Amino acid sequence: MTYAKKEKINAVIRYAILIGVGIILIYPLLWMIGSSFKENQHIFGNLAILPPRGYWNFDHFRNAWQLSHRNTMMFYYMNTLRFLIPRVVGTVISCTVVAFAIGRFSFPGKKIVFTIVLVTLLMPELAFRIPIFMLYNRLGLVNTFASLYIHDFFGVNSFFVFMIIQFMRTVPRELDEAAVIDGCGPLRTLFYILVPVLRPIIITVGLLTFMWGMNDFQGPLIFLRSPENHVLAQGLRNLIQVYEEVPQFGRTFAAAFMGLAPTLAIFFACSRYFVEGVTQSGGKE
Repeated sequence: MTYAKKEKINAVIRYAILIGVGIILIYPLLWMIGSSFKENQHIFGNLAILPPRGYWNFDHFRNAWQLSHRNTMMFYYMNTLRFLIPRVVGTVISCTVVAFAIGRFSFPGKKIVFTIVLVTLLMPELAFRIPIFMLYNRLGLVNTFASLYIHDFFGVNSFFVFMIIQFMRTVPRELDEAAVIDGCGPLRTLFYILVPVLRPIIITVGLLTFMWGMNDFQGPLIFLRSPENHVLAQGLRNLIQVYEEVPQFGRTFAAAFMGLAPTLAIFFACSRYFVEGVTQSGGKE
């Protein structure tokens, strides 16, 4: 068997495995979308993605838009964006600045600071929720959207800081030196020289922050008490609670898909930068 033929067979095997894994991973999403058009008996009667012919129910989406007795899904969308946009902006800016300071400067205790960043990666997020809640409660910020994003302006997400540092190590230091020779200070070097190069990882950080913020239920549950401040995750939870004795799961799946649609759209629009940012963040200089 020739070398070219072996390579062709290996390629076929690799793609077959990737396609199989991809189908397994995407099947739950497709099943959820298909179930949003089904009645209860068809959802649990079989594992088919699409409902039987003649049993398509398109009213689930119209009914799911009225997510609660008083508010539509648009109300929860807007509430979610009221904390999510500042969170994305604060996370991207603060984590980039912190990663630039750790990755490009030498100062006393730098190794200790970087070790602390790595150690905090091992700590569960719930460990930070309690002291943050106590602080915001004393400041009177509980039940405000600010309580969900103020701390993100201080580079608290060590995972993103580490990702940006690792990506920054793939950028030659000669760019920094050339910028200094041209008269650029640290901030101008960061924003005019490094940020354009770091665009893939910055978009990745923003995308992950948006996705995790859309899925965050524990944070709004702890900090937001008033119904007028409820976000999308809370609205979806309330949708299950307001049902009659027999839950309409098709309506629930329709609401879940509409809540997931913005995240899917943004992910596919930025997927090229996401893949590039994730793959290069593990490289070294």
